[in-house]
Amino acid sequence: MVSAPVVLGLDFGGTKIAIAVAELSGRRLGTTTIESRDGGDAAEALARGLTSAHELLAEVAPGQALAGVGAATLGIPYDDRVELAPTFPGWGELPFGRLIRDAFPGVPVRLATDVKAAAAAELRWGELTGCDPGLYVNLGTGLAIAIVAGGTVITGANGASGEIGYNLRTAADVWTEPAGRTILEHVVSGQALETTGSARLGRPVTAADVFTMARTEPDAAILTEQFSRELALHLANLTIALDPARIVVGGGLVRSWDQLETGLRRALDAAVPFPPDLAVARFPADAPLIGALALGVEAAGAVLGAHAFGQL
Repeated sequence: MVSAPVVLGLDFGGTKIAIAVAELSGRRLGTTTIESRDGGDAAEALARGLTSAHELLAEVAPGQALAGVGAATLGIPYDDRVELAPTFPGWGELPFGRLIRDAFPGVPVRLATDVKAAAAAELRWGELTGCDPGLYVNLGTGLAIAIVAGGTVITGANGASGEIGYNLRTAADVWTEPAGRTILEHVVSGQALETTGSARLGRPVTAADVFTMARTEPDAAILTEQFSRELALHLANLTIALDPARIVVGGGLVRSWDQLETGLRRALDAAVPFPPDLAVARFPADAPLIGALALGVEAAGAVLGAHAFGQL
């Protein structure tokens, strides 16, 4: 009896690398996660991720053919580099696509940004199904959005659609290069809140710590209020421009959704002519990995059925 082929999904994030193996039907066979920054540089992190992927394949799918690989990453992936990945020093210089293909010779590979992969997962099986247009907002180590329209995720001419981390914040920023100003991602992102919180609170904290402390400590509460207000400003302007049916929020910071939702909802209702629905993603933490698996299935030339989201 010939064993069924499998696909591999890789999600390279700023804090973790998530890996999964699934059948073409979408049934997941195994998953593993490692830290992105475990004492090494960007090249070492990618190498560890690929080693873990081979180990997972050997463990959960021994003897089964690998039919496709989907790889999602922070930044915009190309075969010879990754653009717009400032939150992970050295990541941009990696020949990302080439290294993925070299690790799995002869296997079809598809690449995507992590946020666009996440949006694709939400479009196919999650909270953006049937939304046209829809907006996916990723609040993680970095900050980006993905626009869904016409049943697809908009990539843009250079693959950079939705990179709002580079947004101008004030009129004084006009005509100033990103290196000469404070871009939005340096203020509204998990890494930004961790950096600012550690400096302001006088001890090392994570973004999640700051939100937890904000419930009882005034200094932390000020930080989260500033964070939420600036996020709400840009989200309201985006919503006015795009008129989405629904906004879906994912990423690590949705763990603090009870502290974020009220301010965002209030801003949308106050500023937007036709306020959209606002919801947490169906796959709040692992949508990029699910999207990567879907890319792997597409690379293999197969099509996932509507039931697959429950298995992925």
